[in-house]
This record gives sequence, structure tokens and C-alpha cells, in this order.
Amino acid sequence: MKKFISCVLAVSMVGGLVACLSSESKEKNYTVSYDGIATGDVSSSGVSVHDPSILEVDGTYYIYGSHMTAAKSTDLLNWEMIGDGYMKSNPVYGQIYDVADEAFAYSGSKDSIIKTDDGGTHVWAPDVIYNETTGLYYMYYCTTSTFNASNLCFGTSESPEGPFEWQAPLIYSGFNLSNVDSTDVLDYVDKDYVKKNYIKSGGYNYEDYPNAIDPTVFYDADGRMWMVYGSWSGGIFLLELDPETGLVIHPEADEENNVDPYYGKKLLGGGHISIEGPYIMYDANTDYYYLFVSYGTLTSNGGYQIRVFRSKTVDGEYVDMNGEYPQKSAMHENYGLKLSGNYKLPSLDRAYMATGHNSAFVDSDGKEYLVYHTRFNDGGENHSPRVHQMLMNAEGWPCDLPYQTQGETVSETGYSMDEVEGRYYFINQGTDISSDIANPIILYLNSDGTCEGKEVSGTWTMTDGTYYMNITVDGTDYSGVFCKMQDEAGTECMTFSAVGSNESVWGVKY
Repeated sequence: MKKFISCVLAVSMVGGLVACLSSESKEKNYTVSYDGIATGDVSSSGVSVHDPSILEVDGTYYIYGSHMTAAKSTDLLNWEMIGDGYMKSNPVYGQIYDVADEAFAYSGSKDSIIKTDDGGTHVWAPDVIYNETTGLYYMYYCTTSTFNASNLCFGTSESPEGPFEWQAPLIYSGFNLSNVDSTDVLDYVDKDYVKKNYIKSGGYNYEDYPNAIDPTVFYDADGRMWMVYGSWSGGIFLLELDPETGLVIHPEADEENNVDPYYGKKLLGGGHISIEGPYIMYDANTDYYYLFVSYGTLTSNGGYQIRVFRSKTVDGEYVDMNGEYPQKSAMHENYGLKLSGNYKLPSLDRAYMATGHNSAFVDSDGKEYLVYHTRFNDGGENHSPRVHQMLMNAEGWPCDLPYQTQGETVSETGYSMDEVEGRYYFINQGTDISSDIANPIILYLNSDGTCEGKEVSGTWTMTDGTYYMNITVDGTDYSGVFCKMQDEAGTECMTFSAVGSNESVWGVKY
């Protein structure tokens, strides 16, 4: 579990740091109780979309997920399924069965060259983008057979609701010398290169090269099209795409800069550590590219969680708040800003578990959102999609607001002392990768600039005329935001979210 927090919180109405004070406390209630706080519905209209990837089209939001699922919404809160399951009648994905001999030739079915390890059909982690050159919607996804044998593919449609027609394979992984001829690898490298780099101990060198799954596609600030992909195995990789065709542009080899001529630029990870579900979002206001990934295993108790890195250039280096990133076999819990993991807050009738495999986007009104699935501590593996608004702090790091969005808009001029002072449910999400739940303690923010908890004291500051705030906890500085919003029962509350040293802390006040 997280260690108990002793903190110094620093806040001033003029943005300066107030010295740590030790004032006499009035009688306060430090007991964590949810009595009198309404409980919200966590079902997301009964919709389950695993690994949700977001697309907005004319005010309608679409999420596409593993196992041939998809849903749509007009408010990011209430969802309607539009495609669900491995069947030819699936209106979004079903066309793939018409070309099964091609689509599943290498991987993804019991009849593939590399057969699925459970005898089933595996179509995972789709991402849809509107191709501005062709005027079509492009879906990138993977067919996968084992923990490292997979094939990235893509399909196209005139509508975001499909049907998406399979077009071509893109990238192969998990081969050996006996079946590499069934891939396109030898079109880009020779057999000696394959033997030297991609093969290890007679099999695929999965510790250094990727599992070809979890593709997501985006445009950079210059209008170039890119695909980031990978899961566990050799880490996260980046390739440019040709917008005219949707196909990969294979780069020139550049070993010094971690560029492979087939798989592209290696960004993070390797050594088969847990890192997957990459997603890159460009923010024009901060001029940063944000690379989101998930750590842990995706089961309820697997410690699944969202991390983020950033870079000023599309191909990196992507670094965390400490200016670092995980390389091969790193102790990766120490790398990446942890935005969300396992946590319990007021209005939730159970803890949220394994929050992860996210997408992210900037909406037409400039608001930024984090989209992911969550499980619960209810003894099962049911999951629901969630959408939280993100606000950038003063240094350009994303702060995930504590509750799913219900249309809140932050006050650009900030909040009054009366609005922000008071009794908060306070959690620190830490950096661990475990089944532990971040449960709240009680923390008071006092109008004289001091803060108090049962075993917590310090000071706090906010910047006058903005929604920015700063706190210091256990000697660690955090920079964040205040935002008034509704909890998951629709009850209005004041919240804060702040980040520092790769940790996120949240506060909720009623």
C-alpha cells in the first residue's frame, strides 16, 4: 500500500510560496466516511469496449475496441453499442470474414500460419482516423496468435460506422526462419539481417523487437501521418505512413538512433517488460507530443495503469517528469508520469481497478480528454469505458480530473478562497504497479494558507486569476489545477489534480 503521507502544501493568492506554518488546529473530522454522499452509476449504459480508441465526427464520439466492439455517444457519458463480437453480421467489422484467407493468413485464427494459442479468433486494439488525403476512414488493428506473433493490418470505410473493408497487412512479428517467407520482411531486409537481429535461439527475438499489436495513428504538427505500436516484447515503435495509400514508409536503418529498417524507431521499453497500448496526442498549445502507455497486466488485480511521456518532436526522445524513459529491462515503475491506476473516491460504490489502455484527444472546443476502460474491485473482470477531462498544468503536464466528464468547464480566471478552502478527500496514486488501491485520507486546506490532516500538515498556494495550484507532499513538489465539476452521482464538488515526480494526487471537496 501507499505509505502514509506527510506533506508540505504551498499556496498563495499571488502565486508565491508561503512558508510552512504550524498553526493550532481547530477541531476537525479526519474520519473518512461517505455518509450523506450520493452514489453514482458506473455502468456506462451497460456498454463494454476494451482498449477504447476515440474518434469524433460532427459531434458524435466513437470508441473502437478489441474483440470487434464499437460504440457511439453524443456526450462522452452515455454510450450505444454499434458493433459487438466476432460475427460476419457485425456492421462495423464483419467484412473481414469475406477475406478471411487474406486477413488471417499469418495470424489471428486457428487456420493461420501461426495458429492462435487458444484456437479462437483474435482481432484486437483498433484505431480509426479520418484520412484527409483520401477522404476515407482508416481502421488500423491487429490479428494476433501468441504473445509475440501478430500482424498489423488496416481497412477503410466511407463511414465511421463501417463497414471497414480489409485492405492489406502492414507489419509482421513472431516469425522464425522457417516461416519468415510468409511475411514481407525480406522485402526490406536480407536474410542475414534477419538472422543477426530478428532471430534468437531459433525463434523470434521478442526482447528487442516488437509484438506487432496496438497500433494507433495520428497526424503531426506538419500534417505527416504516423503509427505508433507495440506491446511488451521489444517495446514501443514508431513508423511513418503514406497518406496516399495508408501503407508504411519504411525508414533507412540508423542503429545509433534506434531506427530499424523494418520496424521503425524504437521509443520506449524492451526486454519484455509490461508496456503496451501506446497513443500519441499532439497539443498545439503546449507544442508537445504526449505518448501515453499502459503498464501492468490488464486483469482487475494486475496493476494496469496509465503513464505519459512527452517530446517536442514526433520521434522523441519521449521523457517523463524526471527527464527519463524506460529502456530494455528497466525497473519501469520508476518511469513515466502515472495518471491513473486503482483508486476509490466518494460517489463510487466500488473502487476503480486497472484503469488503462487509453486514447486521448483534443475536442473541437479545445477541451482535452483521456479515454480508457476500467475494471472494479467486485471480484470479476467486467469493464466499462471512461472519459475524463485533462487540464494541462502551468508546466504543460496533463492532470487527469478525478471524475468522468459531465460537461464541466474550468474557470479560466480561477476560484475564490471560499470555493477552494475546506475538507478534501485526498489520494496519492504513487508509482507502484500492484493491486493496491489508492484510498483517500482527509486533508483540510485552510484559508490562512495552511493544510492539516490527521498526520499531515503544511501549506498550499494557488495562482491568482488562474486555476493553477501547487502542493508539496513529503518533500515532493506537485503542480496542478483546481476545477469545479460533478462527481459520478451528479453532485457538484470542488476538485484538484496535481502531478510531480511521476505521481498524481487528487483532492475532492463537498
